[in-house]
Amino acid sequence: MVRAEATAKYIRTSAQKAGLVLDLIRGKDVNMALSALQFSRKSVARDVAKVLRSAVANAQQQDAFGGDVARLFVSSCCANNGPSQKRVRPAPMGRAFRIVKRTTHLTVAVTERAQVIKAVAAVGKGQ
Repeated sequence: MVRAEATAKYIRTSAQKAGLVLDLIRGKDVNMALSALQFSRKSVARDVAKVLRSAVANAQQQDAFGGDVARLFVSSCCANNGPSQKRVRPAPMGRAFRIVKRTTHLTVAVTERAQVIKAVAAVGKGQ
């Protein structure tokens, strides 16, 4: 069974916003996940799709991979907090407001589904 993962670091969005998109694809087949990301209206979906394609490419490079991309599914995905950029915005009466520009680290792991072998029942004479 093949397991591969890919990570994109320092993506300019918050981990909470990215987590909403990752919830859409968790547990789905790779093709279904890519189509869901393609039609998602969230801007971070483009970055998640890029990481998912990278994870699939990493799985294809392994020796134990069977060659069928349709058997891959998103086994786990997470969005961890990255470093935040702190900025200062001038405010009235000599004050200042703080702006936090958040980043996130996206991780997507894909796993190959176990191949199901169906047993064929032997049909004998007289049945």
